[in-house]
Amino acid sequence: MAPQTHILVFRFSALGDVAMTVPVLRLLLQQHPGLHVTFVSAPFVAPMFDGIERLEFVGVDTKKDYAGLAGLSRLSRRLKKLHRFTAVADLHNVLRTKVLRLFLSGLKKAVIDKGRAEKKELTRPENKKLRQLKTGFERYADVFAALGYPVDLQAPYVNKPGPLPGLVPGAAGKKLVGIAPFARHEPKMYPLDKMKQVAEGLAAAQGIQVILFGSRAEAPVLETWVGENIYSVAGRISFHDELNLISQLDLMVSMDSANMHLASMYSVPVISIWGGTHPYLGFYGWRQPMANAIQLDLPCRPSSVFGNKPCPVHGERGCMQGISPAAVTAQCLEVISAM
Repeated sequence: MAPQTHILVFRFSALGDVAMTVPVLRLLLQQHPGLHVTFVSAPFVAPMFDGIERLEFVGVDTKKDYAGLAGLSRLSRRLKKLHRFTAVADLHNVLRTKVLRLFLSGLKKAVIDKGRAEKKELTRPENKKLRQLKTGFERYADVFAALGYPVDLQAPYVNKPGPLPGLVPGAAGKKLVGIAPFARHEPKMYPLDKMKQVAEGLAAAQGIQVILFGSRAEAPVLETWVGENIYSVAGRISFHDELNLISQLDLMVSMDSANMHLASMYSVPVISIWGGTHPYLGFYGWRQPMANAIQLDLPCRPSSVFGNKPCPVHGERGCMQGISPAAVTAQCLEVISAM
């Protein structure tokens, strides 16, 4: 029997970046039936890869169980025992994956090109080159193409788990609109008081159930928003159930954050609000229409690639202050009415 073609893939963080691998991996495996993939990432993200045929997920904690050079050496030995891999795809290209590549000698390897120079041109304070850069999905696909497995990103894509009823009381028969009001960095966050107005405006519309998403730490804030047709699942359900609920939404409202990508990988329409970052940097949601990105045309934007730097002109959240809750609500209702 011929040896199995098996690619070892690395992508450890962040959550949104890992979510962006899902559509690419699904299409990769659909288009190459003889291929197998072992995907290595943080244990927490495992539910995102449920149900992908010929994909084995390996959860590792490189900060605890496999920390440092000795830990990465142990991890490489563990991985070598799993399968006879034929290639390594590094979708992260950070220090720990570079070290792992060194330990995994003798295998064909391909590494993501993050396009740092292009992104610097787009985010520099003056003389920005504002243009659409290659998307993260395209950059991931390029890695597999370099290994001899091109991915047609325009091919039909389906990813819908079966519904789990009863996660949101009283939601039956209503349009389900998720709202994820938090982001990792301040320059990417729409002001909470404004997002609360969006939630209330949507909840007041006929036939809409608003569902609030957030972490356990963010749950106390979101509980103060709860009211008629507004329900919070923050801290109440597992990540597996949260993903299932997101997959059943009719619409998600978020910023440039992980929740945009979690909804997008299930083909859920997303209204996204942008401040310090920009869709042109390549981190827009999978197959989301650009018309659903709400942003202001300001010469200072984008001020950073990841939203981790304040705008030099408007400060932390100034690039979003001019976006009214009424405009966001109206865009949401327009998308829902067209369904």
